[in-house]
Amino acid sequence: MIKIEKQTLKNYTFIDLFAGLGGFRLALESLGAKCVYSSEWDKFAQEVYCENFGEIPDGDITKVDENQIPEHDILCAGFPCQAFSISGKQRGFEDSRGTLFFDVARIVKAKKPKVVFMENVKNFATHDKGKTLSVVKSTMTELGYTFNYKVLNATDYGIPQKRERIYMVCFRNDLNINEFSFPKTFSLQKHVEDFLLYDEKLISSLYVYRPDIYYNNKIDNKTSNRPIRLGIVNKGGQGERIYSTKGIAVTLSANGGGIFAKTGGYLVNGIPRKLHPRECARLMGFPDSYKMSKNKNQAYKQFGNSVVVDVLQYIAIEIGKKLEGV
Repeated sequence: MIKIEKQTLKNYTFIDLFAGLGGFRLALESLGAKCVYSSEWDKFAQEVYCENFGEIPDGDITKVDENQIPEHDILCAGFPCQAFSISGKQRGFEDSRGTLFFDVARIVKAKKPKVVFMENVKNFATHDKGKTLSVVKSTMTELGYTFNYKVLNATDYGIPQKRERIYMVCFRNDLNINEFSFPKTFSLQKHVEDFLLYDEKLISSLYVYRPDIYYNNKIDNKTSNRPIRLGIVNKGGQGERIYSTKGIAVTLSANGGGIFAKTGGYLVNGIPRKLHPRECARLMGFPDSYKMSKNKNQAYKQFGNSVVVDVLQYIAIEIGKKLEGV
């Protein structure tokens, strides 16, 4: 997380849909906004969310009555990517039915927040030859909102992880905010080595000692803003690759196999290991004060599914600047 100098969202409220670990909440609360409602169906994520924010989110959003949700200024949603069953008719709200985005849309229709702030995987931008994104855009337009989107990479905002995601920001038309610029990128100053734990008690079990480890003899002494592959384990498939800590991290994943599953392998003190959940948390912008799941498998899955807090903060700052002029 970045240190916020000015709380530009201090007088605003928001809701946290598909809340996961609360990345959106951390970002907006850092700018002074107040969360008035949260929803997350996964029971393990609910437990962690409650540990950190003192409330258990509502469950399955598809069963929540939109009229019972509190009034709010900003709707936040990192909704899961689903295929829209469309025949090229681009009917907006109708075409979004049967997907989880429809639940966002029906809440927007009922509550008319000032801003809708959404996040999804990079491929959402091109899914089904762009038709999926077109449905979202036409739905938001139909509901009376502008539609701004951009694919951003965490490495351009201070986090050394290759994590590209699409971010969507929509303003209610009556606010007359017709232009929105996503935050400017800046050069990366830190790399994986700056996010590591050095407590051997925590990381000793993560080291991998195997006879089928192979290195490519690449020199490991220069920093790079890309992943630096140094070697492999076994056949070098997904989860079997070893990288330098002087580069950036590969994309953290909620799924996948291999000895370095979900995090990738990194050469630390001359020995390869996967990342610790706390290191994953840091590479997602979560502060060390954040309480993680005690179940390591759940923690890896949850951070692999999460949002990068720093990127959300930078976008939220720009949203706050636009709202200041309203």
